[in-house]
Amino acid sequence: MTENITDVFFDLDHTLWDFDKNSALTFNKIFTLNNIDINVDEFLKAYEPINLNYWKLYREEKIDKESLRFGRLHDAFSALSKNVEKDLILKLSNDYITHLSSYNYLLDNAINVLNYLKNQYKLHIITNGFDEVQHKKLTKSNILHYFKTVTNSEMVGVKKPNPKIFNFALNKAQVNPENSIMIGDSYEADIIGAQNIGMHVIYLKVNNTPYVNGVKTIDNLLQLKKYL
Repeated sequence: MTENITDVFFDLDHTLWDFDKNSALTFNKIFTLNNIDINVDEFLKAYEPINLNYWKLYREEKIDKESLRFGRLHDAFSALSKNVEKDLILKLSNDYITHLSSYNYLLDNAINVLNYLKNQYKLHIITNGFDEVQHKKLTKSNILHYFKTVTNSEMVGVKKPNPKIFNFALNKAQVNPENSIMIGDSYEADIIGAQNIGMHVIYLKVNNTPYVNGVKTIDNLLQLKKYL
């Protein structure tokens, strides 16, 4: 496989950038700033599955960005029987986006692996995240310089797994799918999406997500050295 690979495409959140850790720190900060009396761990237990479902709806073009940002907070507070006014939820939503890139922990071995790959391959990002936020994450975590191109869903008007975003990224990178590989944590968005246009794939399995037969799978970025 690696003999033909010239370009490596990464997802960003949960793949290089430690979204869970950074997000938890951000909620702790904005709850303090806004005098929200709630246990962050308890909140996150309710919020995280709700957030994943809202992102699924967003990927499927069933909701817009504003609905995602408001709805995930509203539903999480409701699940905890916490009455929070609409205006405060809107403020928290904006504060979350403002402060999210203040924390920039990367997944274990991310820098190690990027340094290993950069001399052998051209590196790229394909992300469903919001343009203004993703650029800050890449810059403030000091990894932007590793990537020849960065493609986000707002540039293209569609989200992974839509083939248009992958084709856009490949055209931007001036590379064919058979010479490219996609690495990501979302089986639906990253793996299926990339496979559907002929890219190679490596699935980063996080938490308790299942293994998938026939798909090269890692559970730590360092394991990429086995394949690339």
